[in-house]
Parts: sequence; C-alpha cells; structure tokens
Amino acid sequence: MSEAVSIDVREIMRYLPHRYPFLLVDRVTEFEANVRVKAIKNVTINEPFFMGHFDGYPVMPGVLIIEALAQAAGILSIKSVGERPENELYFFVGIDNARFKRQVVPGDQLTLEVEQLAVKRGIAKYSARALVDGQVACEAEIMCAKREV
Repeated sequence: MSEAVSIDVREIMRYLPHRYPFLLVDRVTEFEANVRVKAIKNVTINEPFFMGHFDGYPVMPGVLIIEALAQAAGILSIKSVGERPENELYFFVGIDNARFKRQVVPGDQLTLEVEQLAVKRGIAKYSARALVDGQVACEAEIMCAKREV
C-alpha cells in the first residue's frame, strides 16, 4: 500500500547525484517500495532555463520535464533498496510514447507520478506522468539502467 511520506531535498540528495541546477525534484510525498512514487517540482521564474526558453514567454522545456520524471524514477529505485552505493549510478536509457499535453510555466507545481512496470538485468521500466493542477502536462514510458562507475 502507498505510504504518505515527506522526503525533503536533503534526503533526495542522498539518493540522487544531481545538484543545482539539475536537481529537479523538490519533495517526495508518497512512496511504495518497488511500486510507485509521487513527488513535486516547484517551478519558479528563477530557473536558469527560463532565461532562454523563451524570451517573453517562459516555458519549461519538455526534455527537463522528462528528466524530472526520470529523477523521480531514480528515487523510487534507489530508496527501494535503501541507499545509493557510491560506485553505482542510474542512467536514463530510454523513452517511449512521450506526449506533451500542457505547457509548464513559472508558478506551476509539477506533480511527478512514476510507477515501476518491470526490472530485468539492472534495467527498470516505468510509466510516468507529470501533472499541473490535476491536468496531464506530460506522460511517457521511461527506462533507467543501473551501472557501476
């Protein structure tokens, strides 16, 4: 059963190697080991990508929405096993059926919902969607692979 949790950015940084400006998950609100995670990304005008995307009409790049979903998937996988070993990283390795349905702009709160579909030989597949105010902004199937570094 899904557990309501509150995992803050300090704990998130124990699971993910990303740091500013590429850490795109601010908080985890629900977690069920090896099943699903729900997280949020607060989108502010201070994001560095808004300086050039687009002048006079700031829109969060779709590739960064997908990246935020992949980071949430990483949290799901890593927290499910406990901690991230220092010699292992999860890499984003695939995307299928990506669709963008709503623009994400400053002031939005992006809700990231990721469900684990399968894990085989260190590669995990997820169903992922990003929502703003209950409306789907993006949905995709993504894959991440665990690698020693």
